[in-house]
Amino acid sequence: MCGRVFVRSTLAEMVRGFSFADPGDVGALDNSFPRYNGAPSLIYPVIVQDEAQKGSAMFVQAKWGLVPSWQKEAASGRPPPVNARSETIATNGLFKRAYASRRCLVPIDGYFEWHDIHGTGKDKQPYAIAMKDGSPFALAGIVDLWRNPETGELLRSFAIVTCAPNELMATIHDRMPVILAPVDYQRWIGPDADPAELMKPFPAGLMTMWKIGRKVGSPRNDTPDILDPAEP
Repeated sequence: MCGRVFVRSTLAEMVRGFSFADPGDVGALDNSFPRYNGAPSLIYPVIVQDEAQKGSAMFVQAKWGLVPSWQKEAASGRPPPVNARSETIATNGLFKRAYASRRCLVPIDGYFEWHDIHGTGKDKQPYAIAMKDGSPFALAGIVDLWRNPETGELLRSFAIVTCAPNELMATIHDRMPVILAPVDYQRWIGPDADPAELMKPFPAGLMTMWKIGRKVGSPRNDTPDILDPAEP
């Protein structure tokens, strides 16, 4: 799964790094970044296809945790899904409509994963995962718009797509987020209803990971030292 991310960049740096997308309305999030311990339920800048100008892209604000447009209430009695499995995304009722027509890019600098050392769930070592060259990258996501039937207010939300792990991630976990190569960004957010071949493990040779301290366990801890390598 993918349930925590980090963005070392400022919002302005992120927008420059993904300059093919119009900045849109994400300037309001300026004070929220850098974000060193990003959890679900927070608002993130994501990239979607510009509905007014087909073929172009734009940043929008979205909450992490997908609320489908057809859901009657914003809260369904359980936490909204933060991940969508690539193997069933095209058929799962929660995700299939968004996958077919409302996909997004989730720009980040890295993410976290926990290794269940003994397989008991009681002793987990956290890791930070990023690109080997330190560059920002984009995760594959799906996005949807839910309208409050009483107030008419719109809620835009998203989930991150996951797939089988590559050789690096397989040493600590059985899933990883779908990381897209820049050449595939436009196709992922474009009109193709089923870009299934893009949902694959990213090349392990381009990635790096390192052990970090357990301070990351609480989303309230949002400081740069979270990314410091753990002492042996």
